[in-house]
Amino acid sequence: MPTLRQKLGVCLRPLAPKETDFEFLFLVISFVAGASCLVWLTFGLPWPGCSFRQLTGLPCPTCGATRSALSLLRGDLTAAWQRNPLMFVCYAGALILDLYCVGVLLFRFPRVRQAGVPSKVKRGLYLLILVAIAANWVYLLANR
Repeated sequence: MPTLRQKLGVCLRPLAPKETDFEFLFLVISFVAGASCLVWLTFGLPWPGCSFRQLTGLPCPTCGATRSALSLLRGDLTAAWQRNPLMFVCYAGALILDLYCVGVLLFRFPRVRQAGVPSKVKRGLYLLILVAIAANWVYLLANR
């Protein structure tokens, strides 16, 4: 009986020659994004408003993402979760992925790679993402 690892084609291996170093790219992009936000805060520049909320008066699925990130920077996990649970999970996932990338790059750990994800699994993941966005939006609408 095939394991989940075999079904999804997941393997651990070193970076192949001429293969794109996705771990390095993700780490650089997330660092630049985080640093640019901190620089923005340092200069006290205003955060952009939500166009959807300005037009409709209702929060969009990502409303509260900035306030959630600011609460995380202050170490207030409860407030970060309450402001936007989906973005809280995304920030936590990005942090875990950053730690993985640092481990891979500094300590030369093998890299996680996958190939040939079945379309049934892809559809399930897409559905899960859509349900998470919808549930987050319902939460934001109920707590506005």
